[in-house]
Parts: sequence; C-alpha cells; structure tokens
Amino acid sequence: MRDTTVSRTLAKAGANVDRIDLFRVFARVVECANFTRAADTLGLPRSSVSAAIQELEGRIGARLLHRTTRKVSPTQDGAALYERCLRLIADVEETENLFRQTSVGPGGVLRIDVPGRIGRLIIAPALPEFLASYPRIDITLSLTDRTIDLIEERVDCVLRVGKPHESGMIARPMGDLPLINVASPIYLSQHGRPCTPGDMTNQQVVQYASPTSGRIAPWEWLDGETVRTLTTQGRVTVNSAEAYIACCLAGLGLIQIPAYDVQQHLRAGELIEVMPEYRAAPMPMNLLYPHRQHLSRRVQVFADWLDALLKRQLVCDSDGRK
Repeated sequence: MRDTTVSRTLAKAGANVDRIDLFRVFARVVECANFTRAADTLGLPRSSVSAAIQELEGRIGARLLHRTTRKVSPTQDGAALYERCLRLIADVEETENLFRQTSVGPGGVLRIDVPGRIGRLIIAPALPEFLASYPRIDITLSLTDRTIDLIEERVDCVLRVGKPHESGMIARPMGDLPLINVASPIYLSQHGRPCTPGDMTNQQVVQYASPTSGRIAPWEWLDGETVRTLTTQGRVTVNSAEAYIACCLAGLGLIQIPAYDVQQHLRAGELIEVMPEYRAAPMPMNLLYPHRQHLSRRVQVFADWLDALLKRQLVCDSDGRK
C-alpha cells in the first residue's frame, strides 16, 4: 500500500481521487471489517476512508458494504469487486516494480496457508531469513490441515501435501515427503514388532481421519511400483497430526507419518521405525496459486525460497534421516 500517495490524494477535498487508491482503501476496509481499523493501518482519518468508500460506491453504482455499529462486511457486489481489486492492485504493484531499481525488491502483504506442523516446525522458524532478504514483504501465515478455498479465503498461495484436486490452479512441485512406519517401545513390548504387512492382522493402528472429508486413511506400502493397502484395526481415531503422534507416543498403536515429523522422537528413542522395507509411497508437495497471466513477484520469490527450504529440511535418505 502506498500510504503516502493515498493520504495525499484523499486529503485533497473535492479532487478526482485515483481509482486504484480507492480500490486499495476498499480492500483494506474489507480485510479489517472496520472503518476505524482500516483508517489506522492506512494512516488516514476515518472520515477520509468513509468518503473514499462513498465515492467508489458512487462510481460503481452499487452498494459495496453492509455497515453496522460493530462490523463492516462486503455485499455480494462488494465481494465480487474485492476479488477483482486484489488482482488489479497486484498487477499495478507489479507494473510499478518493473521500473524501480532491482535493489528495492518486491513488496506488499503475502498471504499463505500451509499444513500445521510444516508451518510450525519448518517454515515459521525460517521466516526471519526470508523477511531479512525481502524487507518490503509482510507475511500473513495461516496454519491449517484442512483444504481451503484460495479465492474465498483471500490467500495468495497454499502448500498442499498429497495430490492436489483443485481445478484452475497452478501447481508448482515442491518435492516429495517421505513416510515411515513407527511405534513406541512400550507398544512393541506389548504387541510385538511387525516385520511385514502380513503381521498387521495382530497389530493396533492409530486411525487417521481426514479433517476435510472424514475418510480414514488406509495402511499403505509400496510393492515395487504398485501401491498396496490393507484394512487395519484400532481403537482410537484422530483428525490432526499432533494427536496422531501423541497417541503413538502413548502406545496406542502404529502410525505412518512423514519422517521429518518424528525425527526428534526417533533420536530420543521415544519412537522406533518398523517395517522399513514396506514404506508408503512418498507424498508429493505442491505450492498452489490462482491461474494468472502475471504471477506476483512476491509469490515468485516466496515460492523459490520455500522450494529451497523444503528440500534442505525435508528431503531424507533411504533410512528416513536427513
């Protein structure tokens, strides 16, 4: 946001306000859901923000916002305009950056969504490195294990683990996530150590249900190039990675888990890998973003940085060790 330009433009009473600046003000009001908060983040008087919205509604010829004493929300027309505003603002900022010195670098707010544990264990600890390299970029980081709608939730890009199903999205491959089979020492002392999938009939498994679909993931392993599955038994079902690992540590059953997720527990002897010759197929990772003719420069640099980070942190050798 070019706050000084917006302030200077809107401060001119009766002046013909630049349409892109009106879009910027409108987008910030939608994101803040409050005129006062939007005005504070823009460094503008609340009256100027209100006047800008009124002028934009006059130009558009439609009511764009529902106003109450507590909250501001977009109308149906406003929601449609907001999505177009984001694209227009990004295109304008990208065009402006083409004629600036390359030392200035990309800027703006980058909204990303990533799986919870990858975000907490891998991405968040490394963000200071990214922010130091790109001081004009701010990050809004969302950690979820469910599938989100990029457009509806106003996210620039998402990291997906597994085969992406969204249509109309660009998918940039980020490598594969190795999976291993693990159990706790106390579980193995009580139930014995399985050596092949044929031994699983006498084993307990912590069942993992997708937080999006509720579908329970089958037990899988690679037989050459063929993926084999079997139905397992277990008394506990969870829908989050945190609970999945916690139940395994408590001795409630075996789990199949990304190798990076349990490295600390493996090193401490709290978990033990079993059936290393019968691992599930690695899970592909992809960075998804909406199909646009010109991808925002800040998304491009983040994608390059994330690709290098994941390869450095998550690529394991054949024994599941980095």
